[in-house]
Amino acid sequence: MSNLNMLNTQNSAIEQFKSHNRLTFGIVLGVITFWLFAQSIVNVGPAVQHSIGITPASFNLAVSLTALFSGCFIVVAGGLADRFGRVRFTYLGFILSIIGCLCLICAQGEVLFITGRIIQGLSAACIMPSTLALVKTYYQGKDRQRALSFWSIGSWGGSGTCVLAGGAIATYLGWQWIFIISIVCALLGMLLLKGTPETKIDDPSSLPKFDYVGLFVFVITLVTLNLVITKGSTFGWTSVTTLSLAMICLVFLILFFVIENRKANGAFIDFSLFKNVPYRGATLSNFLLNSVAGTLIVASTYTQQGRGFTSFENGLLTIGYLVSVLCMIRVGEKILQKVGAKKPMLLGPLITGSGIALMTLTLLPDMFYIISVFAGYILLGLGLGFYATPSIDTAIASAPEDKVGVASGIYKMASSLGGAFGVAISASTYAAIIANGQSIATAAAIGLWINVGFCLLCFISILILVPSSAGKHKSA
Repeated sequence: MSNLNMLNTQNSAIEQFKSHNRLTFGIVLGVITFWLFAQSIVNVGPAVQHSIGITPASFNLAVSLTALFSGCFIVVAGGLADRFGRVRFTYLGFILSIIGCLCLICAQGEVLFITGRIIQGLSAACIMPSTLALVKTYYQGKDRQRALSFWSIGSWGGSGTCVLAGGAIATYLGWQWIFIISIVCALLGMLLLKGTPETKIDDPSSLPKFDYVGLFVFVITLVTLNLVITKGSTFGWTSVTTLSLAMICLVFLILFFVIENRKANGAFIDFSLFKNVPYRGATLSNFLLNSVAGTLIVASTYTQQGRGFTSFENGLLTIGYLVSVLCMIRVGEKILQKVGAKKPMLLGPLITGSGIALMTLTLLPDMFYIISVFAGYILLGLGLGFYATPSIDTAIASAPEDKVGVASGIYKMASSLGGAFGVAISASTYAAIIANGQSIATAAAIGLWINVGFCLLCFISILILVPSSAGKHKSA
């Protein structure tokens, strides 16, 4: 009877609680804290490397590890949020964000810097699925799509805002101030969420135990793969270290599939969710489109190293991205309501890929290249804005009510892992080509063309997997 009374109390509190702008902005601040430490660091890489004395390879590893640990643990956090409370795990994410930022502020070498980045990845793992689950709980119909648009503004728009803001802060105040401001955002987010009734699944005891063995194997697989990609050129591609890491990755990958296929219930990744075709298409395309995160690190590094820009000047180039993504997210919401999800989702990678292609023109003179990059960032923002809300809505609307936290976690895992490997592949390609004696302009062009390829694969996945009817039921 106690469980029933607790459930009735929870449902009563949720029914009486009216979603309002305070909750929405608290959720958005949670997402922005992620982008402040995830994306701003990309734009200030040279300054950070010089300040704390780490190599480019170690810096790239630290950048990608944030997204990697976010991706690995986001499903865990989503499942635990379903069991123990989504508000509680949002608060936990804010606290971890503060701890991670303090580690980076105090870092004097790569150990504390990388540790802080890992903690920040765990923070994102708590915040992202929990906030999406709160949106599904407290908003319905068009209100939910509006809330998802603001969530997307915090996510996709936050990346542009934080690149610009991070460049200005690093140039005029010092890069450490980026993380001081992130701490302030986390504290404000916690304050705005105060009073939100807790929400979790009806009967947590009915859920199977979490697959911690599968998680462990999955983490080892991805960390070793990431080390091969980011440190392979440093270790030597045919060295014993690199080959050993590659072998460990392969063995653990096979072991992961063996373990997961033997579990009928409670697997680390609930593959039954992918039987839902709209969810499958949204999640795969989300992975691929987030892989273009490598565009920012390559373009930012090239404009500073190859063209002599400061962090702030490089940030100014992204203003078009910021404005266009913020405007187009709401447009994508309206298109979703009128024609469904597939058409705006298809437009996303096409426009994004066109923008990145403009950035590959690294042989242009300075003025013409500036114009090309500025236009490229505008198209990048337009494409991501078209894609964002229809994709998120398709994913969470397709998820069963008792698995919304896990489904949101897997969706965001796709985002994080896509970003992690996109950054690792693009940055490593850029560095390897320079190490082989090619010009920095050639290295940047090739590194950016890899991201155009990700857009093409994203377009194909949407075309094949996302049905034309996806999202149309929302337009009523």
